[in-house]
Amino acid sequence: MNIPRPEYPRPRLVRDAWINLNGKWQFEIDQLDTGKERGLWEAPYSREIIVPFVPESKLSGIEFIDFMRAVWYRREFEVPAEWKNGRVIMNFGAVDYRCEVRVNGIEVGAHRGGYTPFSCDITSALNESGTNTVVVYAYDDVKNRLQPTGKQSGDYYNYGCCYTRCTGIWQTVWLEYVPDVYVTKLKITPDVDNGKVDIRVTLNKNVKDTGVCASASFDGTEAGHSCAKITGKYADFSIDIPNAKLWSLEEPNLYDLEIKVGEDVVKSYFGMRKVAVNGYAIEINDTPIYQRLVLDQGYYPDGIYTAPDDEALKNDIILSKKAGFNGARLHMKVFEPRLSYWADKLGYLLWGEYPNWGLDESNPAALLAMLPEWIEAVERDYNSPAIVGWCPFNETGRGRQADTFITVYNVTRAIDPMRPIIDTSGYVHAKTDIYDVHDYDQNPESFRERYQPLITGEGKVFVNNEGVEKYEGQPYFVSEFGGTFWDIDKNGEVGWGYGKAPEDLEEFYARLEGLVNVLLDNPKMCAFCYTQLTDVMQEKNGMYAFDRRVKFDMDRIHKIISRKAAIEK
Repeated sequence: MNIPRPEYPRPRLVRDAWINLNGKWQFEIDQLDTGKERGLWEAPYSREIIVPFVPESKLSGIEFIDFMRAVWYRREFEVPAEWKNGRVIMNFGAVDYRCEVRVNGIEVGAHRGGYTPFSCDITSALNESGTNTVVVYAYDDVKNRLQPTGKQSGDYYNYGCCYTRCTGIWQTVWLEYVPDVYVTKLKITPDVDNGKVDIRVTLNKNVKDTGVCASASFDGTEAGHSCAKITGKYADFSIDIPNAKLWSLEEPNLYDLEIKVGEDVVKSYFGMRKVAVNGYAIEINDTPIYQRLVLDQGYYPDGIYTAPDDEALKNDIILSKKAGFNGARLHMKVFEPRLSYWADKLGYLLWGEYPNWGLDESNPAALLAMLPEWIEAVERDYNSPAIVGWCPFNETGRGRQADTFITVYNVTRAIDPMRPIIDTSGYVHAKTDIYDVHDYDQNPESFRERYQPLITGEGKVFVNNEGVEKYEGQPYFVSEFGGTFWDIDKNGEVGWGYGKAPEDLEEFYARLEGLVNVLLDNPKMCAFCYTQLTDVMQEKNGMYAFDRRVKFDMDRIHKIISRKAAIEK
């Protein structure tokens, strides 16, 4: 059979020697999580599934949408003979939520967190020759208030803005060959002002008398080269990039990067660009860029969490740009790395977020439940030039735990010294670089009145939780608005969206233009985010239908969204 999702899944740390393990696996549903007692590590399974699609999805071949407390996967694989002199790593893009992995009956790894990658060194568990067997056990309880679930429905049925659950493996599984000493992480920080790029290389173990060499190139021509000695497991060094070709929305220039440590060779890329908050503006390369963002939920009709193919990820960005948007909030989900890869290539801004819904943030234990995975998410996507900000929480008004938000902000700042951070989108702010609100008022006149105090300095600036928080002069961002209900199949008679559906398309365009003009005309606004890119299941407020059909005159939409903002000089 053809391998689904055959592209290399980790675009910012690439090796040539790899094997894609997507495709047909044996599968078992373990609804009451008794499989370990029943010997499912060794027992035969009754079904087959197509990985990397979740069992709830059509593309998996299962399409079972009831609750599954646990699921089991098994498949056989072979390792090329030429791999026998090094290490063999099994990589998982994401498994929701907590999983354990055994190869040939030997435990090789475990991971908690449904959205971030993990790797298992399976070398010592491999048979000397012939076939090997991997078994993956995944536990998932969306009703657990210390398990982040994002927009996955905690009820049997979908409702409002909560959608079909996703259980188990939902990103690519692959093997790769590495030498005994190999690179595990790259941290790439462009320094535009000083004409260089800073690089940190992390190895799998401590070494002595070992060095790293790196070369950067642009369009096949070397742009810079540097070597450094490794201390322990780390090396920090820089490559001078004189007269750098900057990454921007109009010209998303990317440099190729090759790293060599001993026998290990990895390839990556980077963009020379800087992000800074200046007054009320967010600047990219010293230029105020009004961020015309759209809320992207990252759901697909047949794959749910998983895009059916790589082209679908690319196409969502193209559709967004056709509507006039220049970026997206990657909402309540840590997206596949291939999405930010295409944003890097196409010139498209992204805010990296975390699926905190499902967590009870009023419980101090929520910090332990989410922080390790959030760190993994930030480190995974740090090198993407398209990502211009981080937002670890969304709408946390149900029980405020300011210490949690401040701690996560501080940890994020320690990892990333440059990008702006919003502690919790919409509400309730405790420590934030950008002040954002959510506002689904459908009346442009009353919508405008809320934001006039930003311009006049008279009256109260709109906040989501008056008396609990206050605006402190940061750049201002209406990070959710619009969401206007419009169903092209039922014309507003069924489904869900914000506000009363317009009577006709002309009313829709007038409402959209009125709301957008309020935000673009305000010189103290740095960004907006319209809800949303596509309909998602029962939620009918997308610019496009769930299957990506066009709902509106996109030339007209583009003209409304893309006109010049007051803050852009």
